Amino acid sequence: MAAENGDNSLAAPLDTCRIPESALYNAALMTSAEKQLPPIFPHRHLLGIEGLSAADITALLDLADTYVEQNRQVDKKGSVLRGRTQINLFFEASTRTQSSFELAGKRLGADVMNMSVGSSSVKKGETLIDTAVTLNAMHPDLIIIRHASSGAVELLSQKVSCSVVNAGDGAHEHPTQALLDALTIRRRKGRIEGLTVAICGDILHSRVARSNILLLGAMGARVRVIAPPTLLPRGIDRFGVEVFHDMRKGLEGCDIVMMLRLQLERMSGSYVPSQREYFHYFGLDYEKLGHAKPDALVMHPGPMNRGVEIDSAVADDINRSVIREQVEMGVAVRMAVLDALARNLPNELRI
Repeated sequence: MAAENGDNSLAAPLDTCRIPESALYNAALMTSAEKQLPPIFPHRHLLGIEGLSAADITALLDLADTYVEQNRQVDKKGSVLRGRTQINLFFEASTRTQSSFELAGKRLGADVMNMSVGSSSVKKGETLIDTAVTLNAMHPDLIIIRHASSGAVELLSQKVSCSVVNAGDGAHEHPTQALLDALTIRRRKGRIEGLTVAICGDILHSRVARSNILLLGAMGARVRVIAPPTLLPRGIDRFGVEVFHDMRKGLEGCDIVMMLRLQLERMSGSYVPSQREYFHYFGLDYEKLGHAKPDALVMHPGPMNRGVEIDSAVADDINRSVIREQVEMGVAVRMAVLDALARNLPNELRI
């Protein structure tokens, strides 16, 4: 009918209507760029909590909240990292952190590689810088690294062109642990500002304590540290915390009781008389917890030494302990961090 009406458009040769492959390719690239989510985190890496603003932290927590809900659905998979490559590089043993980063990357659609340091060239004498250069040549988009030396993660970040996430470096920082702790607190208490948080135990060797002190302070919480003098770093008072050597006094009126693992593997001398005596004075049981607020929450980054830092009955108390929730929040927070950093990655081809 169209031809009879003088409209010859349908009669045109098919190849004259065909869009060139190059144009299709460019359109695909444009569509991908247009679909890229807006940046919410103005940093290339996440090396620590230090240097982050309250707005930066809030943006990550808000995004993590959405992933908590996604992770509770039957279909947990997303595609925001589709086409991206994530390398998990752990120089120290890890269960919770490495597995949750792996799960986070896969749920976002990334190709995830866990690099086995035990069988890598690192064991053959390769330096961290050489490892960084080698990995960079593979064009990853995100590298998650845990290392025993403070500052090692920042050094590696200077040698690669992708985004780097600190999964713990020595006794320096563990930013995603502090973020998941903050998310756990905020979801349970509705806020962080104005709360009194007691961080108890091995402050000296704890990167978790340092990151939490920085984050909680930035978010307006009142922070106390409770430990024997031998397990407190010099100049701890300069971090704006209140220092206590008595658990009962330190816990008075607290909203959150955050216990830390006694890190015996980092101790070269005698920091406590014995584990039994340590628990007597600084281990959390119901008697000591009774000095905190009646609705105070109990936290622990894991792994727990039951009967050393915390009594099993307290750790397993479903009304007071949020230790299992911390694990759940860990996956959501790490998804948020990967998502936020990926939004700042370039979309164009790398020649």
